[in-house]
Amino acid sequence: MSALSLALAYRRLTESNTALKMLRADLLPVMAAVLQTHLGTPGTRVNTEDLHESIDAELEELRDHFDLSDRTARAYCDDWRRAEVIVRRPASGSRGETYELSAAGFDALRMLEQLRTPPRTATESRLVSLAQSVHQLAIDTDPHSARRLESLRAERDRIDAEIARVRRGDPRSLLLDRRRSHERVDDILSQAQGLPADFARVRSRFEELNHELRLSILEAKDSQSQVLDDVFRGVDLIESSDEGRTFSAFSAMVRDPEQSAAFDEDIAAILDRDFSSSLSTQSRRALRSLMRQMKDGSREVQDILTEFARGLRRYVHSHEFQRDRALNGLLKDALAQAAPVSQVLKPYADVGIGLELSSVRLHSVGEILLHDPQEFDAGQELAESEETAVDFDQLVAIARESEIDFAELVDNVNELLKSPGVDSLTVGDVLDVYPATQGLASVVGLMSLAKTHGTMDEDHERVTWTGVDDMIRTAVVRSHRFTENITL
Repeated sequence: MSALSLALAYRRLTESNTALKMLRADLLPVMAAVLQTHLGTPGTRVNTEDLHESIDAELEELRDHFDLSDRTARAYCDDWRRAEVIVRRPASGSRGETYELSAAGFDALRMLEQLRTPPRTATESRLVSLAQSVHQLAIDTDPHSARRLESLRAERDRIDAEIARVRRGDPRSLLLDRRRSHERVDDILSQAQGLPADFARVRSRFEELNHELRLSILEAKDSQSQVLDDVFRGVDLIESSDEGRTFSAFSAMVRDPEQSAAFDEDIAAILDRDFSSSLSTQSRRALRSLMRQMKDGSREVQDILTEFARGLRRYVHSHEFQRDRALNGLLKDALAQAAPVSQVLKPYADVGIGLELSSVRLHSVGEILLHDPQEFDAGQELAESEETAVDFDQLVAIARESEIDFAELVDNVNELLKSPGVDSLTVGDVLDVYPATQGLASVVGLMSLAKTHGTMDEDHERVTWTGVDDMIRTAVVRSHRFTENITL
């Protein structure tokens, strides 16, 4: 393509692409920060009033650093909705509406995050993945069986050679080092960042497809309406579309118990490796929630797909389309008659007919708020309480129900370390002498203290405690060892 063709194509892209429009916004830092904070998590939907309240609180602090004038959160949200950065939809299962990020909004936030924390270089794992994908595509599309068999035999020989190397030597010598392991994790999470935008894009495409199918029902003649015939025959047109078949294949893979369990086992194995201890908390959390994120996104889109399919069948079988088709025909006839008249008579011309207009300003029904007397009920009148003495032991007992008593645990550990001949002790050793007075909370507290003030062994040990229901429980955990006194 010539420079002129590319320039014109890029101009059309910058004028039509919502993500690029967002990146050119004057208050991009504020917009991106607010949307990332409140709507950036995949699957997040926030009630409109709650989001306005939260953003108004953010604006009070942001005005000290940015020129935001006195505009309210509602005004900014309306601008972002018109710019198609966020989407406002009716809340499912309750009255009101919710805000969520559009596919373009997710794309723009991901671009900003990639610019803020760019990859240091072309990672080895990315190049290996690229080479493997190219090689696999060449094999899968090869029409000659001889070449495919040759490639498969070569792959078999490579696997056999690797098995032989593992049998001859220490398997740990073949492990990835820490740097390359981190690169693989970063590549996995980088690909996962695109999932929310993909789900939002699929949902938007299903909305468009639903609208197109309904429009085709209204526009087509009775003798030419293939959509009507298909719906009456029970064909699910949305799910049988190209987008529907693609998404159904992905959804079936995610919902498959065997594949889902294997994926979770792989994630658990990765997080149990030595290199994972140096991963950031955010990366570990993202890995652990990856399958849940895919399942949640798939379920939400599947619910929308089912809702559209049922709505389309209900629209056809109830014959509502006949009423809408008749109304559509009348509107077209009226427009056809008005078109030639508009050449000689302007819409504001006096035609000698007067209409009395209502003095009530018209609004959307969705904006009407019904009066609820319970919202103004302050409840029973507060009675003046008499002064009483405070039971300190009771207050301590209440606090122990919601907080781990670290002071007690530290005293127990330090007391045992003072014993003659005791250089170190594990969590199990402490529980043998001082049973868990708070049940599982005491066990978790001891492990947390050992992780911060002690060491972790490669060995495992069995710890036992009595729960709040007086049931004895046992767990096998990695040995957490105390080696010196704890000072908080």
